[in-house]
Amino acid sequence: MAKIVDVASRTTLYEYGEVAELAGKVRDLRTDAERLVPEIRGRRVWMVNSTAHGGGVAEMLPTEVSLLRELGVDARWVVMEATEPAFFPLTKRLHNMLHAAPGPPLTPADRELYESVSRENAQELLRLVTRDDILVIHDPQPMGAGAMVKQELGLPTIWRCHIGVDVRSPEVEAAWAFLEPYARMYDRALFTASEYVPGYLSAHSEIMYPALDPLSHKNRDLSLHHLVGTLCASALAVPYWPLVAPEFRTAARRLQPDGTFASATLPEDLGLIGRPIISEVSRWDRLKGFPQLMEGFRRMKLRAEPRHVGDSQIRLRLRIVRLVLAGPDPAAVQDDPEALGVLTELKERFRELEPPVQRDVAILALPMESRPENALMVNAIQRASTIVAQNSLREGFGLTVAEAMFKRRPVLGNRRAVGVRLQVRDGVDGRLVEDPEDPTEIADVMEEMLAHDERREAWGRAAQRRAYDKFLIFSLLSQWLDVFARVAHRRSTGE
Repeated sequence: MAKIVDVASRTTLYEYGEVAELAGKVRDLRTDAERLVPEIRGRRVWMVNSTAHGGGVAEMLPTEVSLLRELGVDARWVVMEATEPAFFPLTKRLHNMLHAAPGPPLTPADRELYESVSRENAQELLRLVTRDDILVIHDPQPMGAGAMVKQELGLPTIWRCHIGVDVRSPEVEAAWAFLEPYARMYDRALFTASEYVPGYLSAHSEIMYPALDPLSHKNRDLSLHHLVGTLCASALAVPYWPLVAPEFRTAARRLQPDGTFASATLPEDLGLIGRPIISEVSRWDRLKGFPQLMEGFRRMKLRAEPRHVGDSQIRLRLRIVRLVLAGPDPAAVQDDPEALGVLTELKERFRELEPPVQRDVAILALPMESRPENALMVNAIQRASTIVAQNSLREGFGLTVAEAMFKRRPVLGNRRAVGVRLQVRDGVDGRLVEDPEDPTEIADVMEEMLAHDERREAWGRAAQRRAYDKFLIFSLLSQWLDVFARVAHRRSTGE
């Protein structure tokens, strides 16, 4: 089944343009639109993905569709559904294989299932689209349906792949071979990194970075009062004064020494308002590198005193710095055994920490009942951080990195994760370790970043400038308009 998603009105370009530091980007986008939108006028643009809720694609599409409409593009959003229960487990296997995860081999029955559901959805799409429209398919789930519509109508088609890995294992090769008959049908393929492009698509692909919305709850500027108010209203800080803002409907919780979760202000205030903070906010995923980051922090703390005997300020900073690891509340991931397993492992490692180190490690469960409140918590934690870490062993892109950079926070990452090194330039926007599984190297780089105030300030400034230049929604929309115009031109000229 194919279902049109109603996109509610969102922040307008006028409102973005009213923000001084965004005004130039909005002007550039409007200039590009004046040149490119006439090239696609009269064509509808259909954005097709597999879910309206959850995941980065579903989070970005409402803003993209809303702003494209404001620029004069007749953009629509369609979610592809499947009546066959086995379909999405199959596409999840494909997703995992494209990240080099082992699993059972793909079979002729899998091909038959994929094509059967794709045909059903293609028939649904054929009731909506015409040969003059532009069809944009996101990720592998609806790829087969889009290819079948292309074969039927010959309309311009684009495949946007948001996933990938920079290795060519048997699993990766098998997944790309499975998708090849459908992928070859598209006029253009858009990938996050060149390392992710399979050979058979290299001549028809280009790079498109994901982008952040600077006025979303996760990224909007927070005044001093709003920042402190958000921390206190969500129980991430103890209020010592009356609060104007109402308390959040569900408060953040913190792992306690006995292995249970309680208020994030227990056994004492986290210190987000005053202490040096190193934070990582991610899903509870084995590839996010939480245990290795925590062990690196532990080693830094245990050796700090004898290494900085002569510098009282650095010794104080290392003594009071805290590590904050935050992810979804366990109640929100009950149906994700892997996430619960990662969290259980972290709990055990946390309970084994020496008491002085344990006091300075906070593992937080952020409630998911309200997406805006959750996003504001993430925003506040990042803004309260001295350093934002993303120790992912692998990362397709990692928009949390761009979000931290946008907030002028230097990033601690690693070279192995393609998505991280695409964003962070070592020694310019932060620091990259060579091995995210080497806690001693992580400890060394953490210590270096904490010890040098001027370098941290310079890295933060450079990071913010890079995020403004490369990773905002306005640059992404300009690229979309350019791609639409090119595929429409080829269709109209028969190239």
